Amino acid sequence: QIHLVESGGGLAPPGGSLRLSCAASGGVSSITAMAWFRLVSEKQRDFVAAIQQGNITNYAGVVKGRFTISRDSAANTLYLQMNNLKPDDAGVYLCTAFTKGPQYWGQGTQVTVSS
Repeated sequence: QIHLVESGGGLAPPGGSLRLSCAASGGVSSITAMAWFRLVSEKQRDFVAAIQQGNITNYAGVVKGRFTISRDSAANTLYLQMNNLKPDDAGVYLCTAFTKGPQYWGQGTQVTVSS
């Protein structure tokens, strides 16, 4: 079992920055990759960024060059540095952890982009 808790969301103006964090606990040694998704609707989650073993990263085209995903394995924490925020970036950001078995999700943190 892996427990994920996101934080760092809030209000930022267009062009502003936020840094999201996702603290993992439990069976963290089984995690093979982690990612951020944005909740678009009750049934749709848009991929934002992912990081896998070896610090290999992957980004959605709309955030590439603006967002940076990173992971502090010692602290069992995933980060998402969000720069040059746009109104379309707003939403609930979910952290997820992949294992060879189940996939785990956090509850999310709200990001609002408005002047």
